[in-house]
Amino acid sequence: MPRLAVFSDVHGNVSALEAVRKAVKAAKPEATMIAGDLVLNGPEPAAALDAIREMEQAGAIVIQGNTDVAVADFDYAAAFPWMTEGVPDSIQAAAEWAHEQLGEERLEWLRRLPAERRIQVDETLVLVCHASPGSQTSGFDRDLDVSVTVERAARTDARVICCGHTHIPEVRDLGWKLIVNDGSAGYAFDGEPTASWALIDFDGEDVTADIRRAEFDVMAVSEALSRRGLPGDIYRAATVRTGKLVR
Repeated sequence: MPRLAVFSDVHGNVSALEAVRKAVKAAKPEATMIAGDLVLNGPEPAAALDAIREMEQAGAIVIQGNTDVAVADFDYAAAFPWMTEGVPDSIQAAAEWAHEQLGEERLEWLRRLPAERRIQVDETLVLVCHASPGSQTSGFDRDLDVSVTVERAARTDARVICCGHTHIPEVRDLGWKLIVNDGSAGYAFDGEPTASWALIDFDGEDVTADIRRAEFDVMAVSEALSRRGLPGDIYRAATVRTGKLVR
């Protein structure tokens, strides 16, 4: 039975990434997809990106998220279009710090990543995107109007849509489409301070998906963020520690 693993939103948390990487390896999927937002916010963006690039060299499919645009090119309007009154200084400071940590060669790799990819699993077309088909910023939020969810899902012919962006894991079966939001492998918002990812199994026309969790040293990552001392790091540290968005 073919199976895929998908995770996203590592956000520079290499400790969480390595925990997910170990869990994915144990699950033995035929393919692994990494759905963007790789470096912003966490204390080790370069190490996280190097690990992801190792996974890509081993066959993983990697795409770009909206915060990767912010880090690579400081295009905040493209990365955060909902912030109509301007992007907070705390976000800009974190993006500039990550940009400096990565160096030009890693930044060029980040810039070259595609916004989405498709793969065929037997007769099933699978799309991996960051937020939703055709968008790095318009996600499948839980409180989204049903009509908007359907409209966004209809932008692709793929039967399975793999995404992240909301940092809240969810498998939503629309009947004609299966939306697999893996949550966040590094910066969870659902109240569980672990790294989330998703495992998808294909059995002919039947497709099932499960959300998995991987534990990592939450306190060590939180303390590393606190020591870094950028504007907003006290809130980032609390977010990692609690698994809830603190700001």
